[in-house]
Amino acid sequence: MDVLSLGIFVVDVIGKPIDSFPEKGKLVLFDELEIHSGGCANNTAIALARLGVSVGAMGKIGNDNFGNLVLQTLTENNVGTAGIQRNTGANTSYTFVAVASDGERSFCHYIGANGELCENDINWDIIKTAKILHIAGALVMPQFDGQPMANVLKKAKALGITTSLDTAWDATGKWLETLEPCLPYVDIFLPSLTEAEHLTGTSDLREISTFLRNYGISTIGIKMGERGSYVSTPDEDMFVPAYPVNIIDATGAGDAYVAGFLAGTIKGWDLKTTAQLASATGAACVTAIGTTAGIQNLEETMKICQNNTAT
Repeated sequence: MDVLSLGIFVVDVIGKPIDSFPEKGKLVLFDELEIHSGGCANNTAIALARLGVSVGAMGKIGNDNFGNLVLQTLTENNVGTAGIQRNTGANTSYTFVAVASDGERSFCHYIGANGELCENDINWDIIKTAKILHIAGALVMPQFDGQPMANVLKKAKALGITTSLDTAWDATGKWLETLEPCLPYVDIFLPSLTEAEHLTGTSDLREISTFLRNYGISTIGIKMGERGSYVSTPDEDMFVPAYPVNIIDATGAGDAYVAGFLAGTIKGWDLKTTAQLASATGAACVTAIGTTAGIQNLEETMKICQNNTAT
């Protein structure tokens, strides 16, 4: 297995367009409704599989119909599900995504089974078969965030596995306090700019990278949506633009970017080409409603790079 995607699995119910929520007791109408499996680990795993990468999933879902949907979708997309556990104590995590007319999103989230994932649930027999362990959705797994996650990353690194981390929005506001134990054991860190600002206390891209590099993180990619991304290693750094596409729904674009980045890493590509594939995968994602519907195979995704000569 090339990549194991460990973290949050969610069912997304997406409504569009919703530009404002109704007052209490009132009703608003919207035009489109779709139900998809989502969550950072789910989205990244499916996107990786579409790009031709061998990938497995690990996390917790409920013993309910939404859980069935998650498993079915992973299986249909050739993602290994041996690491997925059914949880009887909580239902599958759920997010209502309100997509505004301009494509921006608002979220109402039920943490559910993702909140039950803990260190004892980790199946090392599966992780040991992976070249990269990617943890997706740090900061929204209350029993796994912090020291338990750090323990897993540390053990994976000791086994010679490359470690990768992607964060979610921290509603508790603790940010660095929660994540700091993990950072010394991360090889690839791919936060959004907003998340990185809260984590480091600065909005300067080079200062963010220096802050993170001091923990020993070798590869850093900061996602900036339509503004592209800033990527750096100890040897080089660069800005990679976003590719212009018709934006239908930006849900999952960051997870798609991560998948492209990990796919390039697995293939041994240089930093620039890897970041371009990441940008192209993110661009493909936003062309359709849902977190993975717009993502195609590697050849089609690379055409987005080739059709945009900006470097």
